[in-house]
Amino acid sequence: MADDMGFGDPEPYGAEKIPTPNMDRLAREGMRFTDAHSASAVCTPSRYAAVTGRYCWRTRLQSGVMWGYSPPLIDDGRMTVASMLRRQGYATAAVGKWHLGLGWNWTCEIPDDPAAVRTEPGHNIDHERPLTHTANDVGFDYFFGIPASLDMQPYCFVENHETVGTPSVEKDCYNPQQREGLMVPGWRDDLVDVTHAERACGFIEESHAAGRPFFLYLTPSVPHRPCIPPEFMEGASRAGLRGDCVALYDWVVGRVMETLDRLGLAEDTLMLVTSDNGARATDYYGNDWGHRSCGPWRGQKADIWEGGHREPLLARWPGVVEPGSVCDETVCLVDLMATCADITGADLPGDAAPDSVSILPALRGDDLRGPLHEATVHHSLNGTFAIRRGEWKLILGLGSGGFSDPRSLDPEPGGPEGQLYNMANDPYETTNLWQEEPAVVERLSNLLRTWREEGRSVER
Repeated sequence: MADDMGFGDPEPYGAEKIPTPNMDRLAREGMRFTDAHSASAVCTPSRYAAVTGRYCWRTRLQSGVMWGYSPPLIDDGRMTVASMLRRQGYATAAVGKWHLGLGWNWTCEIPDDPAAVRTEPGHNIDHERPLTHTANDVGFDYFFGIPASLDMQPYCFVENHETVGTPSVEKDCYNPQQREGLMVPGWRDDLVDVTHAERACGFIEESHAAGRPFFLYLTPSVPHRPCIPPEFMEGASRAGLRGDCVALYDWVVGRVMETLDRLGLAEDTLMLVTSDNGARATDYYGNDWGHRSCGPWRGQKADIWEGGHREPLLARWPGVVEPGSVCDETVCLVDLMATCADITGADLPGDAAPDSVSILPALRGDDLRGPLHEATVHHSLNGTFAIRRGEWKLILGLGSGGFSDPRSLDPEPGGPEGQLYNMANDPYETTNLWQEEPAVVERLSNLLRTWREEGRSVER
């Protein structure tokens, strides 16, 4: 799972200025989804949904994202895709950006508002003591990664329950792309994902040597800012440093593929490649380099429009997924947990994965009698809701709900109160039909209200 890789960034989705040979190979050897979505247009809620099979707006996090020193978001005892697969005998690992909160040892009272943690300089944390809660506590046998995005303190790796080194010196920021805070002495931003790739491949090798099936949740930090590629990737694209970091993500994908090939595991492994949300329309300095990071879709990262949450999704599983196939079915990253349960024959308890649907029939290329999802719910940076059902997409508010449009959600007198688009006729969301289709507005609004009140959108 990349960080901020848009629909238009990989070559299989039309990129011409960024070489992504490994993702291109995956598309040839597997399936390319055209209507896949993250559950949110920003990272923390999207990742929560993927790991738990539950929309993040059902938690305390109703908008925005978390920070490096935020407390854990996943409740103790909640089943995750990792804990479920561990019960099935799988070795499990999370490697890369976590961004779901950690149990730091505060030397003062923990701020009530998780967002307020952002302003803390990190000096109120005892980094010498083991963390009380990490990915290990929600089902992962092994955890190695960074606490949050690569523009957030603390700038360090965490391995299982301990930091690798002690964040003790002020970050030499690549301003203005990174926030101030503490780092481990000698920290190298450009080598973060090289290290992630090494640890991920090492986990695969160790699992294979032990004779155990494995589940690897690998989440590199790129191409999210600060976009500082290692020297061997500089100039890899014709889309600036951000393009080089998309190419770096593809390099990480290639390292995993090489490891699977070398160990003879590729034929028996389902490999999924995607992103946590849409991309920024430009790099930090406003350059797009003639490259459309979100493809043809309206909007960008954080937006409720398609550019915010329609993702590249590639799947390879020899003998199950037809090589070179394309799937136009609407799917969501929240579906990971139900899909893995379906594949392994695991039973999901009634309170687990309340919004997750198995996409195994789509992977197999089954003749579907109807949509996998009755509808899919999307969420933006500021908490704007959308629901997609068949050809219709309803947005409960005006504007983008994110970075693209600063307008208020307050409707103008006599104007539409929200947005309604016919995605079959108007996939780029240009014509608002809110006032022309009141019955559709009412039907979708009622369905979303029901799902919010009932705490689930899927019955088991």
